[in-house]
Amino acid sequence: MHDLLSFKATSATRFFLPLKSTTKSYQRYALGMSALEEDRIRVADLDVQIGDLEHRLRALRIEKALAQERIDSYKYPVLTLPNEIVSEIFIHFLPIYPLCPPLTGNLSPTLLTHICRKWREIALETPALWRAISLSYEAIPFARNVHIGYLWLTQSRYCPLSIDLDENYERGIDFTEVFANFALHRSRFEHLRLEFASSLPALEGPMPPAPRPISATLNDIAALTVTLPWAQLTSITFFYVYPSECFPILQQTSNLVHCCMNLCLDPGNDELEPDITLSRLESLILGTPPDSGMMRYLEALLVPALRSIKIPERFLGPNPIESLASFVAKSGCKLEQVHVTSVTSVPEPTYCGALLPTVQEFTFS
Repeated sequence: MHDLLSFKATSATRFFLPLKSTTKSYQRYALGMSALEEDRIRVADLDVQIGDLEHRLRALRIEKALAQERIDSYKYPVLTLPNEIVSEIFIHFLPIYPLCPPLTGNLSPTLLTHICRKWREIALETPALWRAISLSYEAIPFARNVHIGYLWLTQSRYCPLSIDLDENYERGIDFTEVFANFALHRSRFEHLRLEFASSLPALEGPMPPAPRPISATLNDIAALTVTLPWAQLTSITFFYVYPSECFPILQQTSNLVHCCMNLCLDPGNDELEPDITLSRLESLILGTPPDSGMMRYLEALLVPALRSIKIPERFLGPNPIESLASFVAKSGCKLEQVHVTSVTSVPEPTYCGALLPTVQEFTFS
């Protein structure tokens, strides 16, 4: 009996072992099938989401295309202006002529050529943008300055020119060729400022006559070197010149309206200057001299049309009011404005009480 029971137990064990193993495999199979079903469901769900996103993306692209079409069809008001109006706006962008804009940078007319193609074309077709050229006190190299200056000379075409040439700002440069190339356009000179550090060869032949008046500013070397159509000058400024350098020029400036002289006393020249008649001169400015020995140069000027004078008190000598009255009487002018600078010896009210009945305004500094 015992053996029979043992046999039955062993047989039962052998019978149930395969059943247990099969159950575990089924469980793993069932789990795998469940995960696969979940993936199928997830894929289906993602397809729905992708379809929805693609639909929204198509709608956004259509909206973008419509917005871009509206942008492309829009005309900016400034681009609808006539070229003549834009050109005039460009001119007002620059310093008031004859002041010279910088050759490069944000305040240069060159900036206008960098905005868009249309503005570049308008700027290059506006000669007045390029008519004021300065080669002085620039940060960029001299050779590049000169190259830009030559381009502007060409670009300005027929326009009158305002030229500022300063040899002093870069020593050691041969300025002869530079000045000669600018002088090729001398028939268009209208405003000149010439400051030279060394003598330049005289221009061959006189300047061609021009219908326009000319304004010139010269230092001592330029006054000795340059030949201009002096009779056409309506305004001239001398800075740091000897009377012997500027008076020969004044003898030829019959149409001068404005004159400014910053004179240096010439200790080696004691000769009296001959009288010079400037019949159209209306405004005279005299700079501070090194001493009071300059009155004789003022007395050499006959200025019957003079209306305004600015003069240092030291220029008038030890008796400034008498000297001023004598000057006015000799010229026969009717002064209206007198500005006295560096007042030291005579009280201001004394000037106002002087016998100068035509003077309407005395000012002092």
